[in-house]
Amino acid sequence: MRILHFADLHIGVENYGRVDPETGLSTRLRDFLDTYDELVDHAIDNSVDLVLFCGDAYKSRDPSQTHQREFARRVAKLSRAGIPVFLLVGNHDTPHVIGRATALEIFHTLDVPNVHIGDTLKTHIVQTRDGPLQIVAVPWIRRSTFLARDETRGLSPDAINDEIQQRLSQAIRTLAGRLDPGIPAVLSGHVTVGGSTTSSEQSMMLGRDHVLLNSNVALPVFDYVALGHIHKHQELGKNPPVVYSGSIQRVDFGEERDDKGFCIVDIDPGKPQGLRLKGWHFVKSGAREFLTIRVSIPEGDLDPTATVLREVAMQPLKGRIVRLQITVPGELDGLLREQDIRTALDDAHFVASVSREIMERPRARLSEAYSTAMDPREALKTYFNAKGVDKDRADLLFQRAETLMQEQAAE
Repeated sequence: MRILHFADLHIGVENYGRVDPETGLSTRLRDFLDTYDELVDHAIDNSVDLVLFCGDAYKSRDPSQTHQREFARRVAKLSRAGIPVFLLVGNHDTPHVIGRATALEIFHTLDVPNVHIGDTLKTHIVQTRDGPLQIVAVPWIRRSTFLARDETRGLSPDAINDEIQQRLSQAIRTLAGRLDPGIPAVLSGHVTVGGSTTSSEQSMMLGRDHVLLNSNVALPVFDYVALGHIHKHQELGKNPPVVYSGSIQRVDFGEERDDKGFCIVDIDPGKPQGLRLKGWHFVKSGAREFLTIRVSIPEGDLDPTATVLREVAMQPLKGRIVRLQITVPGELDGLLREQDIRTALDDAHFVASVSREIMERPRARLSEAYSTAMDPREALKTYFNAKGVDKDRADLLFQRAETLMQEQAAE
């Protein structure tokens, strides 16, 4: 049995994009759909038995009709290929108002074949070409539906999160205890597990998270624990594997160095519980690259623009989203030719920013106590010593200062 595990698609993220004149859509929407297409084609070409999505189909809780159409097209393509799809509800799929439909509920309504929705905390039995699979669904938990109002009155947000964690952990243990040991089982969760490393999703999280311990989900009855919500791909445990697939496309520069993609999990249904997992591996997607270029201009640089252009010319700009960060001494800032620099970045897919950090030269301070009684010549020598001025240059400057002082005295 082969499972494709992915999460955090976030259709609708359109930062760092431009409008495609042919379609009228953002080029960033195309980025996210292209990596989604890679995933769908991989599932069909490699005859996977199940596509397991662990939440956050869209950026917004109220996705546009275009975003819903594009997501559904690809789900339908998998369905037509005879591949079951399990869609877990994430926090970005959950409406603000109780009673409103989730962003994924339309598949229930339309009764799309081979599509299963994990919108409540329960166990699902999904029939695949290689036999049945038990999926314990742990969707995003909304406080208002998990705890009664009277129970939370007077509690701090942290205390409420602790209560949710305890109840959620107990519910997972209860569901795990009811599993049929003769059938493969996985946990699918859209949760934060302690010890995970985050990327830019901190800026996208809608409220404060409750956190589960690794031991709350890594129960021996599961052959694999598939997680979503954290955008950085990582494995938190090995027996069973506790894995965040991560997002399949980069959202911003916080994910610049993160690998993006999805996981392929191989399970042998004929083996006993605890021995079914044959292995899993991560498949990188063709996510658009982000690139930060940092240039530090040295003091005394006669042509700081040329220094920046040389550094830019050595970078692989084509197709990348680029930001340029220049550190420049204050006295050289005016010599930077902004238009020339931006022209040099033309090969980039999108220039996010060209920023400058102005380094002010620290003022030289006299090492000796200065007072109005000090002879100006002595003060000047002391200044040159404190500044570390070259002797020949200091002598030349001193001679000119001497001439000025003599002219002043003669007036």
